[in-house]
Amino acid sequence: MNLIEREVDMQLGSEVILNDDEKLANEILMHWKQKEIEESFRNPQYFNFSKHYFAYKNDIPKSKVYQIIRRMPKGAALHVHSSLMLSADRLLNLTYENHLYMCNNEDGDLQFRFSEIPPKSPCHTGWLLLKDLRNLGDATKFDENLKNYFTIFSGSGQGCDNVNDINTIWRKFEKVSKAISQLIIYRPLTEKFFYEALNEFYKDNIQYIEIRSGLKSLYELNGTVHDKLYMPRLYREVAERFKRDHPDFVGVKLIVTRHRLKTDEEIRKTINLAMQVKRELPSFFAGFDLVGQEDLGRPLSDILPFLTEAKNELKYYFHGGETNWYGTSTDENLFDAVLLGSKRIGHAYGLIKHPSLLIAVKQNDIALEVNVVSNVVLGLVHDVRNHPLATYLALDLPVVLSSDDPGVWGADPLSHDFYITFVGVASKRADLRLLKQLAINSIKYSTLDTKHKETLFRVFYTKWDVFIKQVLTMSTNIYL
Repeated sequence: MNLIEREVDMQLGSEVILNDDEKLANEILMHWKQKEIEESFRNPQYFNFSKHYFAYKNDIPKSKVYQIIRRMPKGAALHVHSSLMLSADRLLNLTYENHLYMCNNEDGDLQFRFSEIPPKSPCHTGWLLLKDLRNLGDATKFDENLKNYFTIFSGSGQGCDNVNDINTIWRKFEKVSKAISQLIIYRPLTEKFFYEALNEFYKDNIQYIEIRSGLKSLYELNGTVHDKLYMPRLYREVAERFKRDHPDFVGVKLIVTRHRLKTDEEIRKTINLAMQVKRELPSFFAGFDLVGQEDLGRPLSDILPFLTEAKNELKYYFHGGETNWYGTSTDENLFDAVLLGSKRIGHAYGLIKHPSLLIAVKQNDIALEVNVVSNVVLGLVHDVRNHPLATYLALDLPVVLSSDDPGVWGADPLSHDFYITFVGVASKRADLRLLKQLAINSIKYSTLDTKHKETLFRVFYTKWDVFIKQVLTMSTNIYL
C-alpha cells in the first residue's frame, strides 16, 4: 500500500462500505466535487472558501454538490442554541403578531413586549405598538431595518460590519441574541417560534435535535410570569406535537445552559434548575453546559468546585477551545472539559494545539461538535481550508457537524456546514463515505438511549436509500 492510500484509509469515513447504488451515486457526487475544486485550483482568485462566508453564502445554491447534500438525510443536529435557530425572515413574520410593543433605547437596542396596554417598564422614546410604527411610512423599508436586529449577516461579504476584531463581532452577536430573546419570551410566540424552527430543521433533512437553552421565564399577555420550569415543559410539548405531525421526526432533547460570565450564585442556581428539569423531565433532559464568549468569560477552572460537585448528577456537554489563543485559560478549558467527563466538546477549535488531548479525545471517544460557519462568522477563521477540522477528519476523530446559531447568520440549519466541510475543508479525496459517517456519528454520539437510537438509525437508513435513488435519478445526464 502506498503512503497516500494509507493516509486516505485513516480518514473519517474510510471504514464505510458502499453498496453498488451508493458507488454510482458517489461517482456522480465526486464528479461535481472534483470539478468545483479543480476550477478553484486553477483560478484561486475566484475560490469562494478563501473569502468570508457572507461573500459566497448566496452563491451556494448554485453548486451541484450542495444540491445533492441538501437532499441528504443528516441524522441529528447536536449543537444548536434554541433561541437562535430560526431564520430572520421567519422571525420578522412573527413581529406581525398582535399586541407587540417596541421600545427603541438610547443605545440603539430594541426592546419588545407583548401587552394589552403600553408596558410600564422605562422607555425614553415611549412604548409604541409595532404595527403602528410599521404603518407610519414604508413598511418594506421598516421591515428591512427591523430584520437587521435579528441577524449579523452583512451583504458586503466582509463579515460583521466590516470588522474583524473578535470582541466587536461578539458584541454585535450578543446584541442580536438579546433582541431575539426579548421577542420570543412571550409564551404564545415561544410556541410558534419553536415549532417553526423545528420545521426549518426538518425541511433540511434533520431527524433529531439537541437544543441548548438558558430557560427564560415566559410571560402571558396579561403579565403573568411563569417559573423557569415552564419553558422546558413547553419545549417538550411542542416537540411532541411536531413529532405527531411529522412521524419520521424522532424528537428533541434539552441541554440546560448558563452564561459563563454569571456569578457563582447564578451558576449554582442554574445547576440546581438543571437537576430539577432532569427529575421532572428525565426523557427530555440531556445535560448541562456553559455558553458565551470563552475569551472574555470565566474559565471552567474558576467554577470547578460547583461542576465537580454536580458531575455525578449531570452529564456535561461543555463548549471548549472556541479560540485562536494558545496556552490561555480559554483553550485550556479543553483540559477541564475532559477531566470533568464532558461527553462531547462544543467547537474544540483550539484542540489541534494540544496533542495529549487529541489522544485523550480519541481514546475516550469524546465527540467534537464542530460548527464551521459559526467559526467563520465569529472571527476564528477566514479561509476554511485552514480550519482545524481538516486535521480532525484526517485523524478520524469522533466529529459531529452542527450549526450553532444558523438563524443569526442566515445559514441552512445544517446543509451549509456539510457542504462547506465537504468541499472546502475535507480532503479532495473525501467522498460519500465521509458524509455518511458524519451523519452516523450524529446519531451515535447523541444523548438518546439505545432504543431511540435504533429508531433514529432506522429512519436515517430508510431516508438514505431514498436519497441515493434521488441522486441517481437527478443526474442521468451528468456527463453531458
